[in-house]
Amino acid sequence: MPLPLSLIPRHRIHQRTIALEGWQRDDGYWDIEARLTDRKDHDFHLASGIRPQGEAIHDMWIRVTIDRQFNVIDASASSDAVPYPGGCDTIAPAYSQIKGLNLTRGFRRATAELFDSVRGCSHMTELANMLPTAAIQTFASLVRDTEGHAPDQKPFQLDQCHALEISSETVQRYYPRWFRNHKTGNTPASVQRSTNNKEDA
Repeated sequence: MPLPLSLIPRHRIHQRTIALEGWQRDDGYWDIEARLTDRKDHDFHLASGIRPQGEAIHDMWIRVTIDRQFNVIDASASSDAVPYPGGCDTIAPAYSQIKGLNLTRGFRRATAELFDSVRGCSHMTELANMLPTAAIQTFASLVRDTEGHAPDQKPFQLDQCHALEISSETVQRYYPRWFRNHKTGNTPASVQRSTNNKEDA
């Protein structure tokens, strides 16, 4: 459901848009692309000059190429609009350092170290930190929601958030095969019988 309507009159002054896309390549790899734009609903005065209403102040891109194990095979970044031309747009090549990292193993910690303070762009680093979940959703498009990428492999999304903790009611309802009762350490017999019947069908 949408947010409740504001009870106080208001007018928008800023809009940030973030878009992420996952692409399956013909060479067996995947591209994850992220774009961030910032715009003002009024003429915005910067030290570098006036940015007219609706014109992008930030328009930044990051792309990583990954394999099935979420290893970053290649990485690049670019800026189409920045508040301080000749300054902000010189940092993009630094983000090639993402190459060699793994999106699901310490990625955000690594980017925080690599691009801390003046060694990076806060907006571009924020954008980079959205890549892991976009990659997970990209791979999720390739298999059924209730299956892993291989036989008997637990679906990746389980144990990754509150609702999908393996002892939760959500998992018991939608993923009975993988449900585990923490009190006993086992799948309840009733659920196991139900799962076995479904697998035999």
